Amino acid sequence: MTARFEAIGLVVSDMAASVAFYRRLGFAFPEDAGHRPHTEAPLPGGLRLMLDTEETVRSFLPGWRPPSGGGRTSLALRCDGPDEVDALYAELTGAGYHGELKPWDAFWGQRYAVVLDPDGNGVDLFAPLGAAAE
Repeated sequence: MTARFEAIGLVVSDMAASVAFYRRLGFAFPEDAGHRPHTEAPLPGGLRLMLDTEETVRSFLPGWRPPSGGGRTSLALRCDGPDEVDALYAELTGAGYHGELKPWDAFWGQRYAVVLDPDGNGVDLFAPLGAAAE
């Protein structure tokens, strides 16, 4: 038997808000996803992003509580170039999402920024700088 990585799961407090956020980033959730207790969007390579409401998790794990403190999970999205990092960050923060880290030229060779989803999970936006972009 061999275990295979197949999905990323996030627990969300407001399904409609989370689906709206991830749709802005290009995730293709089903049309009625915002009203479901569980939904999935396909990812490249056959992976899936799965969202479950807190109520769904409590239905099989009654003592579950959301973590407190800072986020421990982040998703990283590669943009086509440094300008797209800036534009996507501006679009998301302009729509009211929390910008955790403004775009900057990171010492590791990327234009890099972080926006938080509605539950405080980090979404890293990055693109290689200069010759590294090729």
